[in-house]
Amino acid sequence: MGQLENVGTSVDARAYNRVRSRILIVLSFTALLAVLSGYTQPLQPDEGAGAHIFQLSIVALVPMILLFLATADWKLPLRSARPLALSTTFWFSRSLEHHQ
Repeated sequence: MGQLENVGTSVDARAYNRVRSRILIVLSFTALLAVLSGYTQPLQPDEGAGAHIFQLSIVALVPMILLFLATADWKLPLRSARPLALSTTFWFSRSLEHHQ
């Protein structure tokens, strides 16, 4: 009976982690697209909606990374590290934003 409970928890943890990894990727690419869209527009006196979208996606990304790290299955490091590698695009987009 105890083994069935552990299997369910493991499957649930993997499912939650899969959702979190997809959220990480979506938030990262949202931040990247917000920065890249800034290069297609002329300079404005106000930051504009793109800057606010970027800021909100970065603020949401930080707790998602922490949740992902806390629940990742580190027995399979490549599978766990892949979404983190993709989510580092926000570091790239952050450096692009400072150059603008």
